[in-house]
Amino acid sequence: MKDTAALDAAARAQLEALGDPSTLTPARRAAIEQQPMPSQDPAARIRNMNEVALGYTPAMARLEALRCLQCPTKPCTKGCPVSIDIPRFVKAVADGDCARAAAVIGEASLLPAVCGRVCPQERQCMKHCTVGKLKKDPMKAVAIGRLERFVADTTRESGGAAVAPPAIAPDTGRKVAVVGAGPASLAFACDMRRAGHSVTIFEALHKGGGVLSYGIPEFRLPKAIVQREIDALAEMGVDVRLDFIVGRSRPLAKLLSEDGYDVAFVGSGAGLPRFPGIPGENLVGVFSANEYLTRSNLMRAWDEGRADTPFWHARRVAVLGGGNVAMDAARTALRLGAEEVSLVYRRTEAEMPARAEEVEHAKEEGVRFLTLSAPVRIVGTAEGTVSALEVQRCELGEPGPDGRRSPVPVPGAVSSIQVDCVIAAIGNASNPLIPLTTPELKTDARGRIVVDENHETSMRNVFAGGDIVLGAATVILAMGEGRAAARAANARLSENK
Repeated sequence: MKDTAALDAAARAQLEALGDPSTLTPARRAAIEQQPMPSQDPAARIRNMNEVALGYTPAMARLEALRCLQCPTKPCTKGCPVSIDIPRFVKAVADGDCARAAAVIGEASLLPAVCGRVCPQERQCMKHCTVGKLKKDPMKAVAIGRLERFVADTTRESGGAAVAPPAIAPDTGRKVAVVGAGPASLAFACDMRRAGHSVTIFEALHKGGGVLSYGIPEFRLPKAIVQREIDALAEMGVDVRLDFIVGRSRPLAKLLSEDGYDVAFVGSGAGLPRFPGIPGENLVGVFSANEYLTRSNLMRAWDEGRADTPFWHARRVAVLGGGNVAMDAARTALRLGAEEVSLVYRRTEAEMPARAEEVEHAKEEGVRFLTLSAPVRIVGTAEGTVSALEVQRCELGEPGPDGRRSPVPVPGAVSSIQVDCVIAAIGNASNPLIPLTTPELKTDARGRIVVDENHETSMRNVFAGGDIVLGAATVILAMGEGRAAARAANARLSENK
């Protein structure tokens, strides 16, 4: 546990010792250590769904912002998929001006409270931070995401919006259809509405937000924050239609040919789960992480006293995978009452794609890491329920096509762990519904919609972006896709005036 009061007191004392910020040399700024994030005690948090990270105080945020060297070349901004002017907003935080910081962020991002919590900044903006390079560790760079979260939360708590509502251009008379309400779609819808078009979002589920709502747990991203961002779009005049399945409720082509929409954007995501293809996958107690997390997040299975969503009451859980979704599933299982959770991963911890912070939190909460272990068979009882998982011990061999060293089985090294639930978190394929019901759309061998350099699909005036194009990616990358597609769609509508 990182106690807020103690960390705040330490930050205040250090700010006082530093004196006038305007006199700080680059060397003194770079020497300031990164401010840790206050968090709930692990023993307490595995029994609740409240947010684990508690956020910076004003003193902690100011001290962290003072670490920024204000590089004139802005390498951090070049690493941001939506090109937030990071030095400028960080400078505003250092000056104690959250309203100015929020305005700077709002020039490029619709979802600062979301991105500040869930984006892998250490692989994007922080990766290019000069402070991190000086310390030879991107994890010790300026904590840009934590500052972004601080700005968004502070602005909202003071009664304002996380970002200022954008100005809306005069009505153009053009109609825009958006399929899905995930990050790419929300960014696209915002920019198209800003341009003065009439925008309608069609969402298949009963809540908007896409993976923000069904995939990421409450303890990492409170759903009230997601809903506030969607409400902000509605306040701009975007029409959000829930429980509307484009491809079933209405074909995509007919939205354009019969319903009067001038352009459409497909941001239906990567919601088709993958399984490892081993014996025993059909046993009762085997889940995809998608289903497991959707039951908990979107359908509130964790709120057993008030929600009627059934879920599998497991004592010993094995989670297959090493990404953020695997960490989310493992940590959710603890909160749903599991006594023991094991994370089974084929490579070493160094190769795990999950964020370092999520790995740290999972370890703090007691998740057991079984690395260099590959699942080979799920064993069942006579009643058809899971009773054990057989795993093959591995070692790392030569790098594969993606540059990562491939796991190689160690002959004869197979063991068994006793479990009554197995959760597969080894990735998702693109949502197949739109391509299946829209044969005019060209897709690749992995089911992803093919787009050109302008994010336009094989159907004229139909654009696409996010996970349906990239495969499973990050929130901020999906938003970048949505914004790029919006620029191209706006150009197309301008051509067709």
